[in-house]
Parts: sequence; structure tokens; C-alpha cells
Amino acid sequence: MIGGLDIFFDKAELAAIESLRRYLDEQLEPELAAHGEDFVPKDKMQSWTQKLAEFGLVNAPQPESAGGLGLSWKLHVQLIEELAYSSGDLAIAALVNGSAASMLVKLAPEHIKTRYLPRLLAGELFASVGISEPDVGSDVAAAKTRAVRDGDHWVISGEKTWITNGEYSDFFICTCRTGENELTHILLDRNEHPYEVRGIPKIALNRQSTSQVFLDDVRVPVENTIGEIGSGLKNTLTLFERARVHVGSWGYGMARRALDESIKYAIDRSQHGKPIAGHQLIAEKLAVMATEIDAARLLSLRAAGMIDAGQRCDKECAMAKWYGTEIAVSATRQAVQIHGGNGVTKEFIVERLAREAMIAPIPDGTTEIQKLLIGRSLTGVSAFR
Repeated sequence: MIGGLDIFFDKAELAAIESLRRYLDEQLEPELAAHGEDFVPKDKMQSWTQKLAEFGLVNAPQPESAGGLGLSWKLHVQLIEELAYSSGDLAIAALVNGSAASMLVKLAPEHIKTRYLPRLLAGELFASVGISEPDVGSDVAAAKTRAVRDGDHWVISGEKTWITNGEYSDFFICTCRTGENELTHILLDRNEHPYEVRGIPKIALNRQSTSQVFLDDVRVPVENTIGEIGSGLKNTLTLFERARVHVGSWGYGMARRALDESIKYAIDRSQHGKPIAGHQLIAEKLAVMATEIDAARLLSLRAAGMIDAGQRCDKECAMAKWYGTEIAVSATRQAVQIHGGNGVTKEFIVERLAREAMIAPIPDGTTEIQKLLIGRSLTGVSAFR
């Protein structure tokens, strides 16, 4: 158990964290190692997400009235860290399913909640949330995918990219332009409103699905609108805020794994007559990694605590996302350096961690975007408009 967690969590919450850690160490990691880095088929991924749901992944912070566990966002952030420590891929899938669940709980009409939410929270369904487009990243307001009203239906055409869970998705919450200056979220059921999905190969994190989604005059009932028509931009920005704190924990979860692997290696590996852990420059690297990871965790737990308290925390979430994901890059880079030549071989997992960490600062707003958000919060002056 990480030192000092007892000041943030009660005994029941600590037991939940420890229980998840045992499952990850004893069952999931051996299965992941046997599978390798290849794409995980949906049925296998689903078996894992269903098991993870028993430990509170996705459903922990959702209210009991909606079928969740009614636990804190702080606990959920810690659970995501534990999962990212073992698998960045599975943590990403859980994050997106969790974001979709939050959207349904807060915004969806009752018939949508009844149909999709219980199975999503149980890990039986996969959701995707479509915001980014080929020419639209952080500037959500510039989305071009269009939904045109035709009686009781929307007719949707466009393309989304960088869509997590795309190939797995049972439903897709799409950000669409429904007017000159309005965006709206619309839910597409994959069986009833088919959309084309094409996977995107990446430098790492290819066990899970990252995809392009193509929509060609897809007809969707207006009753599948999520939230009020025209409220898509405001709702997306709120979604980003909460997602960022989880992405931060995903980042430093991978960094923590890199640190633990480096500590073991530094103790076992000897040079010049003693373990390399006894060399000052190695000790300095380990000390910096450990301190920065703890600092990142504190930023995320603060932001999550503010969410639990119902306080606005866009600045704090941006800080947590920026720092947590950049620490992933720096810590895994140092882990490779500590391993020396072994660090670039497939025999040691720090090689994979370094590739995975390179991706972390990009989703849910790049580090540069987080800094602009923080600056706007501090001064009241926006760099975007």
C-alpha cells in the first residue's frame, strides 16, 4: 500500500484499494503478460471489464440511485491509478466508460438511462464519446459533424477520430453541430444506427481500441438526444474537467510502476562492486521520481476532493492532468536510463511503459492547453478568443 493513503481514505476504502491490487497482481497481470501487446478481442476485454466493475471501476462514483456504488471521486481516482499501474490500456477503457456513465447519469432521458446504464456500470457494455475530428481537437466549438433535424429524427454525417473504445462500442455519444452556433450530444446505438469504425495503430496502447468513426446520413431518433439541444459545448467542457483528473492519475499510475521496476532493478543490478542503487546519480533519479509522483497524486486527490465537495475545480483538474501525465513521460524516461541497455529491450517492461507514457499528455487537452486553462483561471484573460 502506498504510504500515507490512510489520511485520505477510511478503512473500507483502503480495503477496496487493497482488494483491487491483489486481483491485478495475482490474476490480471499474468493474463495480460500471456496475451502480449496485440489487440484484445471484445469478448476478452469484456470479461476483464466485468470483473473490474466488481471493484468499482466505472461504477464507484455514480450514485446508488443510478445503479452505482455512491462512493467518492477520490476513491475512483485511486482505483484508476491502481489499474494504470498494471495496464494503461484497460485504464483508458475504464476511463471512457466512466465518462459516458457520468454523462448518462447527469444528462440522459430516463428511457436511455434505463436501457444502457445498468449494463454499462456492470462492465457489460462499452461506450465511446465522440468529440475530436480530423481538423478539430481542443477547439470543441469548431466541430463539423452535423445533425440535421428531419421530423422525429436526426440525420448525422461526419467523421470523428481518436475515439477510445470505438471498435468495442455498443453505443456512441456523438458531439454534433445542430445549428449555426450550437452543439448537441446524440446517442447512436451501434446495432440500430450503424456507424463505420476503423482502428488507428499507435506507438503503444494497442491492446485497446482507438478508432476513427464515420457517419454517413445515419438516422437517429430525436429522443436519443443527451442533454438539452444546443447544450453540447457546455456539457463537453464539464465532462473534460472531470475526465482530466482521471487522466492525470492514469499518467502517474504508469510512472509509479516505472519507479517500482527501477527500484527493484537498482537493488539487483551491481556495477563497480555494489548495487547501482548505491550510486549517487541513481539514488537522485529515484528520489526525484518518487517525489514527483507523490506530488502528482496530491494534485489529483485535491481536485477529486473538490469534485466530491461540489466545488468548481477547472484550474485544479487542469493542473492535475498536466502534471500527472508529464510525470509519466519523465519517470518512464528515467526508468529506461536506470536500466541502461536493458531498458530498451522487450525483456523489461520499462520499454513499453516509456512508449505508453508518451501518449499520456495528449488526450483530454494537451499539456499546452492545460497551461492556457490555468492561465485563464488565474487572470480572467483567455488565450483562446
